[in-house]
Amino acid sequence: MNMFEKIAKILIPVFLLGVFGSCNNESSTNNDEHVSSDLVTNPMTASGKEKKNQLPVMEFQSDKHDFGLIIQGEKVAHTFKFKNTGGSDLVISNCSATCGCTIPSWPKEPIKPGEEGKIEVVFSSAGRSGPNHKKIAVLTNAQPNRVELSISAEVFVPEKK
Repeated sequence: MNMFEKIAKILIPVFLLGVFGSCNNESSTNNDEHVSSDLVTNPMTASGKEKKNQLPVMEFQSDKHDFGLIIQGEKVAHTFKFKNTGGSDLVISNCSATCGCTIPSWPKEPIKPGEEGKIEVVFSSAGRSGPNHKKIAVLTNAQPNRVELSISAEVFVPEKK
C-alpha cells in the first residue's frame, strides 16, 4: 500500500464522519424577527447597580421537556410557558437553537409585569436516530439576560422491509 492510499484510508472516514455527523446548521431565526437593540434596555443606575424590583424577571414553569420515544421523521412541538414576575417590561430579543432541526418561535412584543408568554419549539426528527438533546438560548433584557431551555427525544428508526 503506497503513502497516498494510507492517507486516503485515514482522511476519507474522518471527512465522512464530519459530513454525516454534523447537524443541519440552517439558521433557526429570521433576521426580520430580531428585536431592535434600542428596545432592549435594563433599568440600571450609572454605577451599574440594579434598581431593586425594576428589572424584568423571566420565570418558566419548566425549562426542560422530554418528548420520549418518537418515530424518525416526526415533527413534535412543545410550548414553554413563562411569566414576567419583575417590575418592568420583558423583551425577548432572540431565541436560537443549537441545530436547524429545532425551530423556536417567541413573542415579539414586550411582556408587561405580571403577564405570561410562551416560546414554542418544534423539533424535526428527520434523519435523526437514538437519543437527541437540543438547547434553545433565549436572550432578553432581564438579569441574567440569557436563559437556556432544553428538549430531548429518543428517535426510533423503524426497520425497512
